[in-house]
Amino acid sequence: MAGRGQIATRNSALIAMIADEDTVVGMLLAGVGNVDLRRKTNYLIVDSKTTVKQIEDAFKEFTSRDDVAVVLISQFVANMIRFLVDSYNKPIPAILEIPSKDHPYDPSRDSILSRVKHLFNTESVADGRR
Repeated sequence: MAGRGQIATRNSALIAMIADEDTVVGMLLAGVGNVDLRRKTNYLIVDSKTTVKQIEDAFKEFTSRDDVAVVLISQFVANMIRFLVDSYNKPIPAILEIPSKDHPYDPSRDSILSRVKHLFNTESVADGRR
């Protein structure tokens, strides 16, 4: 279809992660991790020493890679770079905000969820006019 993003289908698409150590390790144990020939990983572990610039750079890198289909980002990390997450508008890779062990999920702060709610509210109003 025209206007839709394409995922590189050479072998498979990756899930990238930007989260705390426990969340990333859990996903790595589930088999989500990847290290390419240039020693680039598909994850960033965020701790107290991680700068906002490092998080921004990882987000920009993961959202520009052709082999990444989904970027999982802990909501507390997404709040640190909220301006980037809110301004991201491409369908692929999809951005999914997730909870972490120490920071519960707050649906009111999830920009993607608010966009979906707005879309369905707009559609339901349009459907009511027919």
